[in-house]
Amino acid sequence: MQIDERTLQTFGDSLGRCNGNPAFIERFYEIFLASSPKVKEKFARTDFVRQRAALRASLDHMLLAAKDPKANPQQYLHDLSERHSSRQLNIGAELYDLWLDSLLATVKEFDPQNSPDVQEAWEKVMMAGISYLLSRY
Repeated sequence: MQIDERTLQTFGDSLGRCNGNPAFIERFYEIFLASSPKVKEKFARTDFVRQRAALRASLDHMLLAAKDPKANPQQYLHDLSERHSSRQLNIGAELYDLWLDSLLATVKEFDPQNSPDVQEAWEKVMMAGISYLLSRY
């Protein structure tokens, strides 16, 4: 999935603004965990210090994969796809829907320049990565 440069720039700028607030990732997990008992169950024994760092890295990797359409997304997302596959954490499609909805809600709260274009950029970049992860499930 090819994503235009303007969308990538919009996403990258918004990601920078959101990551500029240390509470961004923590708030995301508050929203995500409240989205479903199944989500809460999946994270019951999670080390959230490590998990927050992993999410920050994953968002960066999603952007790198989206910016480099000529390269195979595997270059950026292989480890993440393995970790989330049916062979390890068993993260199915329904959880990605909740994850993305929670992420978009968090961006809306934390990006002072949030707009429909910003939300669309996040959705496009994240869906490119999610599609790859699901293909490797």
